[in-house]
Amino acid sequence: MKLGILGGGIGARVNINLEAIKHAEALGYDSVWTAEAYGGDAVTPAAWILAQTEKIKVGTAIMQMPARSPAMTAMTAMSLAELSGGRFIVGLGASGPQVVEGWHGVPYGKPVTRLKEYVQIMRQIFAREAPATFEGEMYQLPYAGPGATGLGKPLKSILHCEEDIPIFAANITPRGVEAAAEVCDGFFPIWMDPEKYSVFEEPINRGFANAGDKNLTQFDVSPFVTVIMGDDVEQCMMPIRGNMALYIGGMGARDKNFYNNYAKALGFEDAAVKIQDLFLSGKRDEAAAAVPAELIDACHLVGPAERIKERLARWKTAAAKGHVGAMMLGCQQPEALELIASEML
Repeated sequence: MKLGILGGGIGARVNINLEAIKHAEALGYDSVWTAEAYGGDAVTPAAWILAQTEKIKVGTAIMQMPARSPAMTAMTAMSLAELSGGRFIVGLGASGPQVVEGWHGVPYGKPVTRLKEYVQIMRQIFAREAPATFEGEMYQLPYAGPGATGLGKPLKSILHCEEDIPIFAANITPRGVEAAAEVCDGFFPIWMDPEKYSVFEEPINRGFANAGDKNLTQFDVSPFVTVIMGDDVEQCMMPIRGNMALYIGGMGARDKNFYNNYAKALGFEDAAVKIQDLFLSGKRDEAAAAVPAELIDACHLVGPAERIKERLARWKTAAAKGHVGAMMLGCQQPEALELIASEML
């Protein structure tokens, strides 16, 4: 089992906990992950962290694909991989229509098609076997559509990147998971019950079949897992309740919320309906209260140290089966990072 931490997001202020990141590095954590929404970007803190660490890998969870061309993302990845001695990991995501069209001012398009085309172009650029060309639904190299000059020509990267650059994707829908399994090295479920790999098994297997000779030894399921250590279990759950209510209740329209559908697939259909009804009615506190403790407990680690150690057994079993390759921990508590490292590494 590999361990990572979520520690490189920029909110209203730049607040990267480099002390926690270096502590995780010393404990043997494999990776730290940055984030972006519509403010600070994911790449700048990744470069900052890479420059101030020695062993830990740094990934983006996620770089918004519609905000960057595949070639720009490939250039960024190759540059950071070369500068860091192969410690950069690409994490991609579609973001959502509100951000893509409202903030970046580009069409949201087809996220599954975008991911597959995007990764194919990036891998072609990495390989440098020939000048990059591509004829897809969303991307064409050289571009020959409206406004084109006709002067575009296939190009090969000037930079000879000799580092291996893994590519991960943030997906939760069956088609998205299938696409990630086909073209990527891993994917991030926003949460995961380690005993319910079955939710992803079919689309992952379809993706592997589409790719040809591929299996779980070549693909890391890497869920985000919030860890809050404390004596009062319910108090530890409180911040998680609000976050899960936001996603299950408010991320998307009533009839198109992927996270709501995912909560239902995990076995919490009635709760998912109730959370969404309350959240969309403006009753956010009540929506948070409606998130079942059982759902939080299934996907996260909360409570006293001994309780967390007991709950880690489920994750160890999932790792032994190959169902979880890494846990991406949302945690800044040194004692919690130490506990999980002692149990899982």
